[in-house]
Amino acid sequence: MKNRNPILNESTGWTIFDRLYLLNGTLYVVTDEPESVPDRLYILSSAAFITNDPEEALLRAPTDKNMRVISTTEARQLFGTEADRLDGVTWLAYDPKQFITHYYHWSAELFFGFWRTYSSLDPTIPPSGETSLPAPRRMIFPHLDSNNWRDYAKMNQWVVRAAFPSLSMEFMNDWKERAALARPYVLDRVVLADRAAAMNGEMYLRTQRTAANAFALPGSVNWWTTIRNNVVGFSLQGEATDAAAVQGIETRPVISYISRQGWNRRKLRQEDHERLVEELYRLRDEYGYEVNVVEMDKLTRMEQFRLAGRTTIMMGVHGNGLTALLWMRPTPRSTVMEFFYPGGFAHDYEYTTRALGMVHYGFWNDRHFTRPDVPLPAYPEGFQGNEIPIDGAAVARLVRERLTLAEEMDD
Repeated sequence: MKNRNPILNESTGWTIFDRLYLLNGTLYVVTDEPESVPDRLYILSSAAFITNDPEEALLRAPTDKNMRVISTTEARQLFGTEADRLDGVTWLAYDPKQFITHYYHWSAELFFGFWRTYSSLDPTIPPSGETSLPAPRRMIFPHLDSNNWRDYAKMNQWVVRAAFPSLSMEFMNDWKERAALARPYVLDRVVLADRAAAMNGEMYLRTQRTAANAFALPGSVNWWTTIRNNVVGFSLQGEATDAAAVQGIETRPVISYISRQGWNRRKLRQEDHERLVEELYRLRDEYGYEVNVVEMDKLTRMEQFRLAGRTTIMMGVHGNGLTALLWMRPTPRSTVMEFFYPGGFAHDYEYTTRALGMVHYGFWNDRHFTRPDVPLPAYPEGFQGNEIPIDGAAVARLVRERLTLAEEMDD
């Protein structure tokens, strides 16, 4: 009997395999229908660093050392009649360390894409986030050592431990040790991610977000709720852990302004920051909204996740603090407002917001924009500077408009 296509689901850079083999550090796809397997270029890379040099793109192309597609006859010749089994689900990240130590790239790209790909196997996840999918048993990083996945703020490890408490992690040395044993392994089910491969995808070319390709796969609108509830629920341990608290259900809107004024780059003009705070406090006093003006690095990790889980409208200058939008609860009110230097734009948080079913607005001082009328990515002089202008009154008007529309929908 022929061994058919072992790929369950795939989108450029994100692939789910059943029974993927490993020998001497090389991955083997065993099938008697090789034409059903995409070109390796769309599955993985050589794990070379990503640069803008076109010649170096050739160095990222995978070789037979990285992956081979073989027939069952060839498999018997290579592996013999048995292989050691790695049971359960494995998330295999083929990336080098280049981007992984950044909170946004870890949580909003790698983890985000892994779960979106894997959750395509359960496209009926309900609003509660309950899923029939078993938690991944392990994450494997063939090109990363154990010291190079944690970010400086220790957010990456919080997300991992909160999302999947039983998850084990293997790194470059573990991969080399398995290779040195010269024993074949068979991995029950593998979700394979590769950033460089994903960069060949159509959706990446549109958004510059590697996880975007995974959204071509089937999936529930509630796909992220499983992860969000685990992470937010973990932050609530020791206090309220009822469903309403985990799900971020508030009796009044919560506005959170993530300030960067204590940083040394990419922040608002000081007078504009002060006017924005005044306008937000005016909304609080007139309409009873909860308003939080915070610098994320001044909060504990637990406080960050708790606040994000309750937030209705999050705003701030383009920057890592907005990664907290991942933990907001998507509702008709949920909104992210991102402040750019006029003329500048990046897809990072705009795409992530939309992928979660929320609304994103970019601001150029007193002008705001949203899908489908967003500008092309641009990084003008001043984009990283400390004189970013914002019209606080314009922001306050849009906040009120968003919350008023949502109230009308509720009625």
